[in-house]
Amino acid sequence: MHLTGLLTFIGVSAVVIMTPGPDTAVTIRGAFAGGRAAGIWTALGVAGGQLLWSLATSVGLVAVLTASEPLFLTLKYAGVAYLIFLGGQALLAAARPVPSITGSGTKSMPPTRWVSLSRGLLSDLGNPKMAVFFVSLPPQFAPSGHATMLTLMALGTLFAALTFIWLATYAAVTAQAGDVLRRPSIRRVIEAMTGTVLIGLGARIATE
Repeated sequence: MHLTGLLTFIGVSAVVIMTPGPDTAVTIRGAFAGGRAAGIWTALGVAGGQLLWSLATSVGLVAVLTASEPLFLTLKYAGVAYLIFLGGQALLAAARPVPSITGSGTKSMPPTRWVSLSRGLLSDLGNPKMAVFFVSLPPQFAPSGHATMLTLMALGTLFAALTFIWLATYAAVTAQAGDVLRRPSIRRVIEAMTGTVLIGLGARIATE
């Protein structure tokens, strides 16, 4: 691939990555609930999902998925259900009393690495837009012939790395303001906003 083509791919990828979506919302909520480490593990899960999409694209599975309406709709509505589930959790957290640190209540435990990782992974794998992206954009930059699979994997890995850097930065910024954001009144507002956004994203995907 020529340098011009690579730079074009990076530019288009940057626009896709920086456009807020389910993966961004899930990562921000992870960092808000569990700090920078939880946010970074969530971002790592998102990147892992993109690597799986890249692998599936390179061997032709994503093309089969997008060509089959029943399979694609199954993926679509599974992703919608997961987003609505996460949104519902956030809304319940907003309505739930904040545990007292100094009183009889106990401070809630942050999510484990595996929980954070799996949330990011499932969020990305359940996003049908990722299937459309990987089956449409990277193949335009891959040469014909035996090198196609390796090129698609390389481009997918690059996209996943850029996504991880962007989302990890989001997580770090969110965690940096964590003490302020976790004040009871502010926490409830943010959880309510995040839950509404996640459910809204699920509804938008369902109707597209």
